[in-house]
Amino acid sequence: MSKANVAKLVVVGIILGGVVLVLLVRQGSRFPQLGDSAPDFALPTLQGETVRLSDYRQQVVVLNLWATWCPPCVEETPSLKKFADQMTGRGVAVVSISVDEDAKALEEFVSKYGLTYPVARDPEQAVTSRYGTFKFPETYILDEDGRIADKFIGAVDWQDPRINEFVLNLARSEVR
Repeated sequence: MSKANVAKLVVVGIILGGVVLVLLVRQGSRFPQLGDSAPDFALPTLQGETVRLSDYRQQVVVLNLWATWCPPCVEETPSLKKFADQMTGRGVAVVSISVDEDAKALEEFVSKYGLTYPVARDPEQAVTSRYGTFKFPETYILDEDGRIADKFIGAVDWQDPRINEFVLNLARSEVR
């Protein structure tokens, strides 16, 4: 066998080995996908209460991961607040997780926008890491059993009738 052929075999072997390694690493650190159960969490709020995802079983949950320093998050906030207000009493809960390190900045933001849904704090980004969040905002829509029904990366217009219809239909289908 010529040196050129040996070199080609070595290169192919390295590439295949790299692909196998990447697949093994991904499999070991798999992030939740559509249909998977959303990882539970327990995080503090600004008021010192604890927000647990498991407390929202039997409801559709819109789980929003965000930060006050994120322009698309700020842009999305009024729409999400209005959506949360519209969903009150309809079997849908909006829960947000802020990765802000500055509690005072978060408190001022929550006050400025009049947020009434739970705002949990995750300054170490432990939960966002478990979810595989790489861009803020990121939002998961969870069914009553805590399974991921949909996921949005980036700002969303929560007044979009298609989103409202999807969420309300999901909530209605959960009523048995």
